[in-house]
Amino acid sequence: MGHLPDVAPGELVRVVDARGRQTGIAYANPHSKIVLRYLDRGRGDGAEGLWTRRIREAVARRGAFAPEEARRVVNAEGDGLPGLIVDDYAGWLSVQLTTAGSERAREEIAAALVETLRPHGIYERSEVPERALEGLEQRTGVLWGAEPPDVVEIREGRARLLVDVKHGQKTGLFLDQRENRIAVARYAEGARVLNTFAYSGGFSVHAALGGAREVTSVDISEEACALARRNLELNGFPADAERTRVENAFDFLRRSADAHDRYDLVIIDPPAFARGRSSLKGALRGYREINLRGFKLLEPGGILVTCSCSRPVTREIFRRVVQEAAVDARRSVQIVEERGHADDHPVLLEAPETDYLVCLILRVIG
Repeated sequence: MGHLPDVAPGELVRVVDARGRQTGIAYANPHSKIVLRYLDRGRGDGAEGLWTRRIREAVARRGAFAPEEARRVVNAEGDGLPGLIVDDYAGWLSVQLTTAGSERAREEIAAALVETLRPHGIYERSEVPERALEGLEQRTGVLWGAEPPDVVEIREGRARLLVDVKHGQKTGLFLDQRENRIAVARYAEGARVLNTFAYSGGFSVHAALGGAREVTSVDISEEACALARRNLELNGFPADAERTRVENAFDFLRRSADAHDRYDLVIIDPPAFARGRSSLKGALRGYREINLRGFKLLEPGGILVTCSCSRPVTREIFRRVVQEAAVDARRSVQIVEERGHADDHPVLLEAPETDYLVCLILRVIG
């Protein structure tokens, strides 16, 4: 690679090998643990307009989708645009700039998004821990155009969902779970359903649309539960406080299992328990605990939908932990589906950490 010159954080640089041959274009941050992040590998067309070209390419790869739907249109490293996440919620863009390189290019990024997507407005949600590691302050607010409404209505399969673009988790909704939420409806007909770590109730809505006879949603956030009730009502289903509960999901699962309560379909979609190797051991204890309780709550033939979005927890590790939980619960379990993130969250082959979401759909057979 050669010597890193004295450059400003986020500045684009040519990367050359020991023979002086260009190996790519990257942006540099001498103050970050990751000094170089590639935007182009090879002898490409040069640095000018590179962010714009990459954004156009990422958007083009998604193809057309209905204007009332929501999609991730730029997936950071997965699209060769490290430090940039862009989600489109029915024409309202929610953007995260997480590195010095994307921060430095913010004006070019905004202009490229306006040109390519013609949005109603762009709202920035750059309040993420990664920015502190890059020496950047947290930032939220309108980046371009109009300010989004308090909630934006989108369509997801058969469901209508309200999204809090300005204050919701991540950029407003966990779009990586979009296809998994839709898939759950296939297992819900006539079922008594429990959705834990329910957030704004996306899995609950799809289960209800799939014909569930009863759906209980549990989340520790009062705001999330209020939005979940609104989403259920928007789709024609009653949502009282008894069925949409503000409670710690660990406590609810433990108490319900101890009381020998039973469900036909249990959904466990927790936040990341581990963000680094140092927290992996505790995370695995947490995953084992909640899956043990989930298995104990299921009727024979029941379905467990269990997820992990912890980057250090690989598919192999998660399957092993879930298997251990099944053994502890004295349940024989088959894997019906093994899923991951939606197709608008592409994985970069050379960066396995971009393959972070595991979703197992399991059936208790004994």
